[in-house]
Amino acid sequence: MPDADTTTAAPTGRKRLVSGPGLLLVWLYGVMVVGAVSRSAFQISTEFDRAPLAYALSAVAALAYAFITYSLVRGGETARKAARVCCAAELAGVLAVGTWTVLRPESFPDTTVWSQFGLGYLFIPVILPITGMLWLRKR
Repeated sequence: MPDADTTTAAPTGRKRLVSGPGLLLVWLYGVMVVGAVSRSAFQISTEFDRAPLAYALSAVAALAYAFITYSLVRGGETARKAARVCCAAELAGVLAVGTWTVLRPESFPDTTVWSQFGLGYLFIPVILPITGMLWLRKR
C-alpha cells in the first residue's frame, strides 16, 4: 500500500502556471479583465450608437483577457498552449488597432482598450501579451 505522502500530487497532473512572476501576470490580466469588461459594458449599454466599432473592440479585448486569465489559472500543457495562442492574437489585435487609431483616428470617435497601443492603460495592453508569451515559453 503506497504512503499517503507519495500520493499528494494534484489529481489532474496539471503543471501550475501561476507561480513566481506568473502570479503577477495573472493579477495584471485580472485587472485588465475588470477594466475592459466594465468599460465595454458601460459603453455598449449607454452609448453604443456613438462608436460601435470601438466599443465592440473593447469587448473583444475583455474576452481575450478573461480567456488568458482562465488559462493561466487552470494550468496544464493544453491551457499553456491556448494561452500562448491567445496572447499572440491579443498582440496582433493591439498592434492592428493601435496602428489603425494612429493612422486613421477619425475612424474611432471614442477610444478602445487597444487605442494607440493601450495609451489609456499605460501601454499595458501592448506589454502584457509580450510578457505573457515570454513567460509561457519558459514554463
